[in-house]
Amino acid sequence: QRQMCIRDRPRTDLLSLVPKTTSDGRSFALHAAVPELHSLFHSGQAAIMANVGTLVYPTTRAQWQTNSVPLPRQLFSHSDQQVQWQNSVPDRPSTTGWGGRLADLVNAFNTNNEISMSISLAGKNYFQVGSKVSQYAVGTGGAVALSGSTATSGTEFVRFQTQKALFAQSQTALFDAAFAGISHSAINDAELLNAVLSGSPTIATTFPNTTAGNQLRMAARLIAAAPTLGLKRQVFFVQLGGWDTHASQLVNATPTTGTHANLLAQVSQAVNAFQNATAELGASEQVTLFTSSDFGRTYRSNGDGSDHGWGNHQFVVGGAVKGTEIYGKMPVLTIGGPDDTTQGRWIPTTSVDEYAATLATWFGVSAADLPLVLPNIGRFAKPNLGFL
Repeated sequence: QRQMCIRDRPRTDLLSLVPKTTSDGRSFALHAAVPELHSLFHSGQAAIMANVGTLVYPTTRAQWQTNSVPLPRQLFSHSDQQVQWQNSVPDRPSTTGWGGRLADLVNAFNTNNEISMSISLAGKNYFQVGSKVSQYAVGTGGAVALSGSTATSGTEFVRFQTQKALFAQSQTALFDAAFAGISHSAINDAELLNAVLSGSPTIATTFPNTTAGNQLRMAARLIAAAPTLGLKRQVFFVQLGGWDTHASQLVNATPTTGTHANLLAQVSQAVNAFQNATAELGASEQVTLFTSSDFGRTYRSNGDGSDHGWGNHQFVVGGAVKGTEIYGKMPVLTIGGPDDTTQGRWIPTTSVDEYAATLATWFGVSAADLPLVLPNIGRFAKPNLGFL
């Protein structure tokens, strides 16, 4: 749900980008609130993916105006577009997400599946829903456990041990057996994961005490614990809301304060800490962080902020990233121009499928298997965008 915006600022407030190559001669910059991402970009550890969004087929402005190609369902709805970003099937309902389908394919690389390779730090999501691999929700303090799970004596200890014994018993009714089995597994998984986390090396990197910082800190701890858990492949999901800035986008409008700037700063600081932590663990080359959002914001102001857009820019960060570069095609930033629907709602020039396919290929999915992860990938020209 992260958005990027650099409008409504004097050029002197912006952080200029100097990519290795430029495709169209224009100059671009980042918001003043993201100096860490700016540094990661120029140190070669981050790249920008330009104007990505949900597409059923490649779409031009003329096709949009004449409605001559199918479009994503409920195009400017937050909830629908979040789901479509996460399942990458915008033209029909889907019961799985592309992260879940990815996990189904590569889970064989793992030598132990007692703890799922798909771990969410932000609760249930569509992205990690698979047919075989189930997502496992973990809190920022560790696995969620029943009350009394850490007690060694007393009433809580007796109650917890009794619950465990009840769940371990055989059940004749199907519902009872399923409930008991899931509960028993959840207890065992929580005990195992928390024990492994407590025994894993302490990460020296300091993370900001924010929503994004705490989620990414736990992701880093889980990466450190991966060898003990027998996991060679992991997929993590973190989330930060609050970007729907229809009004008051620039409250206390100094370069680095206000609703939008505060959220950008939180992302920038947390991502930088995470990248430092993976380097500390010697895993930077094996970990890639990428951002996604339901859609960008309109180029035209509504007076106080911005409205629902379509295409948006994303960051990819990690040791394997071919950084200091802007990939894809930046839109022509003209109201009513060749890339505009209306109000500066940019038609995506890169599909979520192409973005996801590049990540999936790096993760170990073969070209032949890409359609299993991304059913619509054959409709688009670039299944590998080159940023990894």
